[in-house]
Order: sequence, then C-alpha cells, then structure tokens
Amino acid sequence: MNDFPNKARVVIIGGGVVGVSSLYHLAKKGWTDCVLLEKNELTAGSTWHAAGNVPTFSTSWAIMNMQRYSTELYARLADEVDYPMNYHQTGSIRLAHTKERVQEFERACSMGRYQGIEMEMWTPEQAKERYPFLETHDLEGVLYDPSDGDIDPAQLTQALAKGARDMGAKILRFTPATGVMQHDDGTWTVRTEKGDIDCDFVVNAAGYYAQRVGEMFKPYGGRTVPMMVMSHQYLLTEQIPEVEAWTKENGGKLPLIRDVDVSYYLRQEKNGYNLGPYEPNCRGHWMTEDDKMPEDFSFQLWQDDLDRIEDIITDAMERVPLMQTSGVSSVINGPIPYAPDGLPLIGPMPGVKNAFEACVFTFGIAQGGGAGKVLAEWIVDGHTEWDMWAVDPRRYTDYTDQDYCDQKGMEVYGNEYAMHFPHHEWPAARDKKLSPVHAKVRELGGVMGAYNGWERANWFAKPGDDVSEKSTHTWGRSGPWQQRIKEECEAVRDHCGVLDLPGFSRFLVSGGGAAEALRGLVTGGLPKVGRMNLVYVSDDRGRILTEMSCVRTGEDAFMMITAATAQWHDRDLLRAALPASVTIEDVTITRDTLIVTGPKSREILSGLTDADLSSGWLTHQATTVAGKPAYLIRVSFAGELGWEVHALNEHMPVIYDAILEAGAKPFGMYALNSLRIEKGYRAWKGDLSTDYSLLEGGLDRFVKLDKVQDFPGKAAIQNEKQQGVKKRFATLIVEAGDADAPYMSCIWKNGEIVGETTSGAWGHRVGASIALGMVRADLAVPDTELEVEIFGTKHRAVVQEDLPLWDPANDRLRA
Repeated sequence: MNDFPNKARVVIIGGGVVGVSSLYHLAKKGWTDCVLLEKNELTAGSTWHAAGNVPTFSTSWAIMNMQRYSTELYARLADEVDYPMNYHQTGSIRLAHTKERVQEFERACSMGRYQGIEMEMWTPEQAKERYPFLETHDLEGVLYDPSDGDIDPAQLTQALAKGARDMGAKILRFTPATGVMQHDDGTWTVRTEKGDIDCDFVVNAAGYYAQRVGEMFKPYGGRTVPMMVMSHQYLLTEQIPEVEAWTKENGGKLPLIRDVDVSYYLRQEKNGYNLGPYEPNCRGHWMTEDDKMPEDFSFQLWQDDLDRIEDIITDAMERVPLMQTSGVSSVINGPIPYAPDGLPLIGPMPGVKNAFEACVFTFGIAQGGGAGKVLAEWIVDGHTEWDMWAVDPRRYTDYTDQDYCDQKGMEVYGNEYAMHFPHHEWPAARDKKLSPVHAKVRELGGVMGAYNGWERANWFAKPGDDVSEKSTHTWGRSGPWQQRIKEECEAVRDHCGVLDLPGFSRFLVSGGGAAEALRGLVTGGLPKVGRMNLVYVSDDRGRILTEMSCVRTGEDAFMMITAATAQWHDRDLLRAALPASVTIEDVTITRDTLIVTGPKSREILSGLTDADLSSGWLTHQATTVAGKPAYLIRVSFAGELGWEVHALNEHMPVIYDAILEAGAKPFGMYALNSLRIEKGYRAWKGDLSTDYSLLEGGLDRFVKLDKVQDFPGKAAIQNEKQQGVKKRFATLIVEAGDADAPYMSCIWKNGEIVGETTSGAWGHRVGASIALGMVRADLAVPDTELEVEIFGTKHRAVVQEDLPLWDPANDRLRA
C-alpha cells in the first residue's frame, strides 16, 4: 500500500462505534495524525447488531455525564460532519412497580436535573395519556426522560468516521493488528500484515475481542482484560396498523418503554416493536473449551433461543396488549461484552505505559460519544473533564480471574435493571481474597462485603438477626444492621473496638533520592523519620488525584498506604512519577491490618506488647504483639485513641485472637463509615476525586506553595488561591428522615441547586444524619440553612463549623 502510514501519534485497535468515536475526538483535539485499525469492516462486532438505544438515565454520575454528552453530540453530528443519520429523540418512560423503584427514579431525576437533563416524574395516568396503548393499573410511578431515543448504529459510526477522515485521521479496514512491541522510550510499534506503524500511544478498542488483543500487552506489564461475552437477544415484530396510525396523527414515534422491574425495553421500530429483554436465565458464550471464541465472528449471529425469554415476552404483551396482534418478524441474537460490574473500561491500561483501553462496552451506542471524548482527554490532556473512576480499568486488580468475570457478567446481565441498594452485596463470585482471620470474623457473625476483591465485615450479626439478601432491599437507614452498627460505634466510643482490614494498598518506597522524588510529587511536606502524615497528589489542574498515608521509616525509606481500591491506580502513579533509582515494592497481599481503637485501646494493647504506647499521635514503631512481629502506627480513621496493627498474614491470627480475648469488640465497615464521617474524614473517590481541587476540598493545610519543588498542579493551585474557589467542602447536619443522603444528592438554596453531597451517613456518637459535600463558596459558612434532596424530598440542612463534629479539638484522638 503506497499510502500505508508508518507513523502515527495514536493507533486505535478496533473499528466499532467506540474506536471510531475515539479517533474522531482525538482529531477534534488537534491530533489528526492518528490511525484506526479494523480487522474487517467498520461496525463488524457488537455495533452492527446493536439495537441503537441512546438513554441518559444512570445512577452513576460519571456514566450519566458520558451518556448525556452522547445525546448532545448525536443531535448535532449530522450537520457537523455533513452525513445524514436517523436519530430519533422520542423520550422514554420507565415504569416503577414499587415505592423503592420510585425512590431510585427520584434520585436519577435529581442527578439529571443537575446535569441539565429535564427528567420528570409522572403519575401512571400521565403516562397513559402520552402512551395510550400502555396498561398502567399496577404502577407506582413513571420516570419520563425527554432526551432518550434511538439511533442507527451503522450510520452513527460512519458519520464519526467521515468526520475523523475529513480532519486527516486514517482508517484502515481489513487490517488486523497482529502484535505490538514497546521500545525503551515507551513508544510502540503496532504490527499488521500490511506493515508496521510506529506510534506514541496504543488503544485497545476491540470490543468483544478486547481480551484477545489485551494478551499482546502482557510482556509489557499487562494483565488479562477482565471481561466475558453474553448472548443478548431482541426481537422485531411485524407492522401494526394502530402504531402506524398513532405515528401519523402525532408526527413522531411513541416513547420508548423500559419496564425495569420485569427487565426489558420496548421500542417502536418503524411501525412495529423492538423488544429487548435482559433475562435472569441468561446465557454466556465462549466460556468453555467446547465453546471457544472463533478467530473471526464479524457480522455473525447465533440462533435464536426464545424459550429463555418467553416469560418476559408474555409480560410485555400484557403491558402493551397491542403487541398480541402482531407476529415476530425476526430475532437478533448476538454477542455483547460485559465487564464484571457491567461498566466499560476507559482509561490507562493497568501496568502498561502509554497504552489505553476503550473496550468492553455493554451499551456502546449510548456511551460511544462520551467514551470518545473521555479517551481523547486521557491521551491528549493526561486527565478527564469529569472524574471517571467508575470506568477506569485500574478499578480492577488481580482478583478478576475468568471465573470471577464469568460469574459476575452473568449476574449483572440477569440483573441489568436491578436497584443497587446501599446495604446490598451481590452474591456471585465471592471469597476471591480472604483475610488471614476470615474464618474467625465469620464465626463472630461478620456479614461480609467485597472491597477490591477482599472480604471485609460490614457489620456483625447476632443470632436471630435477619441476614438475608431480601432484608437489604431498601434505600432506608433502618434494617437488621442498624442496631448492631449503633452498638459497634458505642463500643469504639466507650471501650475498644477491633476491625480486620485486609487489602490496604501498601507500597515500600526506598532508594537514593526517594525523599526528594516524593517531595516533587506530593503537594505538602513529608514526615520526619519515625512519624507519618497524610500526603496528597494533584493533577496539573490542582485537582485531587489521590491521598496516601506516608510512613517514614528512614531518610529514603517510606511505606505508602492507600485505599484498597486504589492499589493499581496508585501503583502506576508512583511508578510514573519516581525515578528508576527508587524501588517501589507492592506488599499489599502479604500483610493484614487491624484497627484497634477506643479509649481502652491503650489498656488492651499494653498487656500484649512492650511497645511504647505513650508515644504521640502520628508516630509508628516496630514491635511485637502477642509475641508476633508487628508494626504499630498511632492513627485512627475512627477518630478515637487507637492504633493500626500491621503484620504479616501468617502472624495475624494469633494477634487477632489475643486482642479479642483482651476485651476488644469486633466492628465493621458500616460502623467505620459512621465514625469517620463524624470526624469529617474524606473517602477516596467519594469526597476526594478529580471533580474537585485540593482547595475546594478544604485541604489547604496539605499544600505547601512555598516549597521549592514544582509539584504537579502547583501553578494551578497558586492561581486558584489568588482567584478564590467557587465551591467549598462543607459538613452538613441534615434533618434526613428515614434515609441518609446518597452520593451526588443535590443541595438547594432558594430553589437553586448550589452544590452536591459526596457522602452521607448517620453519626451514632452525635445522634444526627451527616452529609459531606461541596457547596457554593459563599454558602460554606457555619449556620447557613440549605436543603438536601434525598430521593425526591428536600430536607433542611445546616452548614457546620469547619471542624470535626465529634471531638473537634481531637483530645480523644491524642489522649
């Protein structure tokens, strides 16, 4: 090929809607010398058989942002690139059969309103007026989304492709990538049968082939892409005269229906219907030795299997009896990739420099526009406009073996429209990573939750407590756990509690120049040898990338401790920032941690260790506990006198038993959340995210603008300090009723949205519902009265002083 490009800034592998959207958005940002490789024709994978629905609804802030952007892009794209498309914004109605579903809809409405999406809650009667063929007698409520609709997936992809080509980007069809090679400077060569392409960055956008493409990156630090493939069916009916008549009379299509409690969508297709179920008795493919993924499945489908969706078809016909007058004209049964949580992978490829992922999209058409924007921002700017942790590939670590992916994919598909209640834990693929005292925790009544694959006790049940999955199906605070959480918090307040906390991410950072390199990375100062403190890393906008506990064991020796879910995120951050002379050792899986905290914690530990328990807050020491080697760090996320006990896994059972025998009461993650929120302690990727700057987050004391090191974001923080922040972190006491404020609840003042909550919980020591959040800077003043919207109802809230609600002077912590 004479015009074969041997060089490019970016090579994208995969020509579905997401890959092409990524190419288009890179070109829009000025990176026009990029190349997309497709093994067949564009749209040959999941894109070609996709139904093409384009919703904005989500209870994830990041996903809603991405889908909202898609609808805005698609509405203008035909004119923008001069390519006609069939895009119908018909609106949609979501049906609620229960009060809990209405609450979920109210929450989504509030989030949508904040993002400029004019969702509305309707009565069943209003829905019947808008959709006369709909049976509404058994409904509790309806959500109307005016921006919902459908688009032709092939036209959308070709429009994006035309736009990218017109700006100078190249698309090579029938050119599969056969391999990759990384050079010492981090650049790449991508191999094809037609020639090699040298590039700076590579993107895996290979859809349901993403795992196969991901294997190419394993020699350079990669891992197996966490995914599986589901068989998804939808059926098309024959034409229906009544639908045709309604369309002519009203000048447009019927709204799309989503009966989420039964689990299907029903959409007008020409003058008939498209019915797409997500059935519980679902089927995965390419999961066994006798069902291997073929080398090429382009433009192919499986045989239909209507028996497994028969119940849903029957229910849909009862919901819209008009369907019963028409036969089935065709059935589409094709592959759709699923990540273990049903959300795509967009962002840096874990462990691999200058490689990115934009793959495993279950709803690629709806999310494709936003995904291209996000991916282009990652590559060109090094960060994204919105915090996208919800889809960041680094959210998964080494527990996502294929069994896990298969089980979770089946579970997510079979519960596609399920409500994600705050106290509910999904049961599939559990016990992937166990603490060395897991059996003892369970014996004590631990009701477990999964945190980055690690099993931790959420609360401790007593005999007779209801620990069924059904008991957790509530948005409310109350449940069988509530009294136990109260008791656990009171034990920490009045005596001593012990929490087993496996999975703390730990990195030993050492070697010549380690201290100086860290000073150039973090926004604040480093502790002295023998002490520890919190350090923060910002991006070049001054926004919060991560928080770490920095434990200094020598002049150039540190233990950096971060959240369990941050393991691969912070590992890659440290590797990218620190020079080769500095060693970074990930010791997460070899050690366990106990939090031993409460006014009697010193008394309990004194009988088990010779350590100096009079040493001050934020100190640490190597010692023995119950005769076993351990490391004591005097700090407590619960906000009481306490220590973290770190020890190798093999030593922890003896230590844990001894602490229990000495009188400590076990407590769980729910109690810890209550305790930390009373102290105003922030949680990573809730209260601390790249949606906020360090100054907005109230972290001024962790920023040293006078230090000589030019840490990332320093100039931006200096500028923001001069200009003043627009938002400010605040603690609110909320008259909350039965439920505490969930993440991203709207904060109101005089009928105007003035901020959002970042977390909320009941504080058992202060006896109040607490919300942490961001509000307009002029309102972050003590005693300011605001309102917090919780599941559609506004509740009075009062801004508190910028101090912990519990023990504001930290007297108990320093005792």
